[in-house]
Amino acid sequence: MTRYDTLILGGRYFDGTGAPSSIAHVAIRDGRVERVFNSEPDVSLADRVINAEGCWVMPGFLDTHTHYDAELIVSPSLSESVRHGVTTVLIGSCSLSMVCSDAEDASDIFTRVETVPREKVLPILQEYKNWRTPSGWLSFIRQHPLGPNVISFLGHSDLRVGVMGLNRATDRKVTPTSEEMGRMEQLLAEALQLGFLGLSTMCLKWDKVDGDREWSKSLPSTYARWREVSRLNRLLRRYGRVHQGAPNAANPLQVTQYLRETLGWFRKPLKTTLIAMIDLKGNPTVRPMANLVAWIANALRGNFRWQLLPTPFAIYADGMDVVLFEEFGAGEMALDVRDQLERNELLQDEAYRRTFRKFYRDKLSPRVWQRDFGDATILGCPDQTLVGRNFSELAAERGVHVVDFFLDTVVAHGRALRWFTVIGNHREDRLRKMVKNPHALITFSDAGAHIRNMAFYNLPLRFLKLVWDSHQQSSPVMSLERAVHRLTGEQADWLGIEAGHIREGDRADITIIHPEGLNQDLEQVSWAEMENFGLDRMVNRVPGCVKHVLINGRPAVTDEKLQPELGREMGFGQFLPATSD
Repeated sequence: MTRYDTLILGGRYFDGTGAPSSIAHVAIRDGRVERVFNSEPDVSLADRVINAEGCWVMPGFLDTHTHYDAELIVSPSLSESVRHGVTTVLIGSCSLSMVCSDAEDASDIFTRVETVPREKVLPILQEYKNWRTPSGWLSFIRQHPLGPNVISFLGHSDLRVGVMGLNRATDRKVTPTSEEMGRMEQLLAEALQLGFLGLSTMCLKWDKVDGDREWSKSLPSTYARWREVSRLNRLLRRYGRVHQGAPNAANPLQVTQYLRETLGWFRKPLKTTLIAMIDLKGNPTVRPMANLVAWIANALRGNFRWQLLPTPFAIYADGMDVVLFEEFGAGEMALDVRDQLERNELLQDEAYRRTFRKFYRDKLSPRVWQRDFGDATILGCPDQTLVGRNFSELAAERGVHVVDFFLDTVVAHGRALRWFTVIGNHREDRLRKMVKNPHALITFSDAGAHIRNMAFYNLPLRFLKLVWDSHQQSSPVMSLERAVHRLTGEQADWLGIEAGHIREGDRADITIIHPEGLNQDLEQVSWAEMENFGLDRMVNRVPGCVKHVLINGRPAVTDEKLQPELGREMGFGQFLPATSD
């Protein structure tokens, strides 16, 4: 008789394809699913038995938009995602990877954008980063004790800087020479041959460079002419890989460039995924326009997907240090000033305040933030009388303009002023419609970034809760099988990787949850230590929900507890190469 490493007994089994679920037993051997069966199990054949009665046995979740690039180097367990059932993470998003550029350049294009302190990231890269090519990076990863499996884009900002240097790559007047363009194509081709998913680019000009050399310039990818991007897209199309991008929010028509590239008339369609489909408070036309763009793209033989966060888009801010202020001139002006005393002088200048008030009143310009201080709650402040209230009501009590009150409070308390707002996905009826959209991927957690801001590490559980709640309310958004498929097999199949399923012969990446654990507030904020960084970060905790996680058949979470070997021993996660169409 065949012996099993692990036998999972009597759970509700979802295979990740959307097929009907059933009560079944799952046997694992040598990191693979050996058998799925309904007959009486012989537990004596298993070295390890998991009683999954009353639980859901699902493929491990895929988190297909993270910024774990730096954390992966020194904290490869990525335990904050694994504890929530994630077994595969995608890095290299938003034009940011740590493959081709040197240590300081890689740090400077990453740290301000993703709000992870430069003084933490730069020393890590200086110590460990000895590669400047995709093959060098992959050699490091393959000898690294990964927690979850890893898939990766090659970031266009990283690629440009690695070839052109940071100064030339962020100069609007400079275009790459023919030799530089050829080198970029060579490096991208190397990455695709090694199994990178594709290329990530950035057109959103809010995202700025850190460091002392090119401080506050936009990311290098934003300086590229579209003909440069189109040349790189030819390689993606040839290999059947993915272009991940972010249109310029200040120029909505710019999305047509991506639309043109994805179309498959007389050529192979280009897989394209963009950030993001969202029901914005500040611009309610975004959601229907996103629907229209996706419908047109796919109707005209494209292969297009939006990225969709399946939960309210909550933003936390410390003083003015939040990317929302980058979208209009007065906010950008303040964030460009690094010295706190100089910034305070600017914030107190009356001419500056008139400019800020003008932008605040302008409701017609393209925007992501609704620019409503009445919709912003103060969570923390040395002046405790302000906590729990919004800026508008406090300004009204004092008889001052709300912009003046906000700026005065920032000057007085700086980053000790912590406040909160929701910028989108605030209407549950709209959100329930959006998650059914076949032209969207359920993703966009930004895990590993914005350590005091967004806390979407448990994004897959939030999505399951939304669907589970709809069933409890007798108005199901979709079947539970379809929900699991959207988080697992659908994304793996579209990206072209071996993940997202637990059928016989599949790799045994498995998450077991108890559905009663979804009957709690999954948006509740907690703080936890960021391993090997000496920082606390905003996270979520979902007790009683994720019971077990297996990665390549090895127990990573057992009875809700992370296993100490995770991220310290080889044999858990691995680099998953994409396959060509």
